[in-house]
Amino acid sequence: MRIVSLVPSITEAVAALGGDHLLVGVTKYCTVGAPGTAERIGGTKNPSLQAIAQLAPDLVLANTEENRAGDLKSLRMAGLRVHESYPKTVPAARDLILELGSILDAAERAAAIAADIDTALDQAQRQAPAQRVVALTLIWRKPWMGVGADTYADDLLWRCGFANALSGFGQRYPRLEEGLLLGADVVLLPSEPYAFGDEDLPAVDRLAPGTPARLVDGELLTWHGPRTAQGLRTFAALAAELGQ
Repeated sequence: MRIVSLVPSITEAVAALGGDHLLVGVTKYCTVGAPGTAERIGGTKNPSLQAIAQLAPDLVLANTEENRAGDLKSLRMAGLRVHESYPKTVPAARDLILELGSILDAAERAAAIAADIDTALDQAQRQAPAQRVVALTLIWRKPWMGVGADTYADDLLWRCGFANALSGFGQRYPRLEEGLLLGADVVLLPSEPYAFGDEDLPAVDRLAPGTPARLVDGELLTWHGPRTAQGLRTFAALAAELGQ
């Protein structure tokens, strides 16, 4: 089987399931799991459709949010088989691993990853603080944008004992303005997609005055799949610490 992956987290999942040798094309952002022989076919939002077609893949792995609908439609019209996923919850991410395991004939490896997610989820729920920690989770600066409801990151944080300060905004990634009274206990600053660092803290304090901020691993928060279990463990521990 020849596979093109258009999503970094899915590329990592394929490799974790032992299918890295099947990857003939990946995006330039696929930094984990892609073999050196795989052709770089562009970005998640602007892949080279011609390059993908020339690779003659048996399967293209894509994501509804990460990839553009028009590109996926064009690939299908070209006769390519496109597997499109959109896990917005931890259980959905677990199910996707099992589905990929079935596709790659790697059911045993997939079951082990799924079992680890189940264990981490159970641990997270048992150690969650009595009162949820209200978090403002930012993903971008200039303009300020945060994680809203109906997202994988929102679901993972909820299962770890957090509540989302932006859950009532009606958008998955709402834009924010300085001076909004969001009532957050903490501001979470992931390392991606925007790489927040110490240099951003003064500006964050102007956005949410007096609210403590924490730099966190963005991949553990947003990359579903093999990282889901560690993401649950990491953010459950953080919620327990902040909820004391």
